[in-house]
Amino acid sequence: MSYAIIGFGNIGQALAKAFSRKGLEVSVATTRDPETFTAGAAAIGPKVIAKTLAEAVKADIIFLAVRFESHPEVAKVLPTWQRKTIVDVTNAYGVPPEQLGGQPSSQFVAQAFSGARLVKGFNHLLAATLGQDPAVQGGRRVVFLASDDDGAADEVGALAENLGFAPIKLGGLSEGGLLVQARGNSWGRLIFKDLVKFDG
Repeated sequence: MSYAIIGFGNIGQALAKAFSRKGLEVSVATTRDPETFTAGAAAIGPKVIAKTLAEAVKADIIFLAVRFESHPEVAKVLPTWQRKTIVDVTNAYGVPPEQLGGQPSSQFVAQAFSGARLVKGFNHLLAATLGQDPAVQGGRRVVFLASDDDGAADEVGALAENLGFAPIKLGGLSEGGLLVQARGNSWGRLIFKDLVKFDG
């Protein structure tokens, strides 16, 4: 299984730290030349590899950590996203609901990535929190996952476990996705909730 993070802002770097902490290789890419962020990637860890966008999207699981309005540009890189799992980490704060056709933001994103299995996840935490070690006082930091594809949610859930998080599935994009989305000037009810799960 191969992994990539598209976007190398605060959230992209926080995700890269999570992979590096566990010694897992991950590609990072933006719409820019990888030379512009190679040093930043290497500073996080030796297994954080700067690549071109075209190279990075060859991965099996791809974290979409770009600004919401940039997702169509990323979607154009491949004619089809069959057999790819996209983890939508974007937030559509400030985007009017009518611009999304009244849909949950992740359903709108999913339409751009034709053929992909899409999971909304890892987006409810602030970058500074997401970048911290998820092991907290004997518990694990929670990440919420919502998807219309149970298999994809299980796959991303297993990865979240490997990264040290406690995944909690919220159901489909039109139910659970609403709890962890931003749209217009409102935030879903679970956005910014930093929860820790204790296995007992």
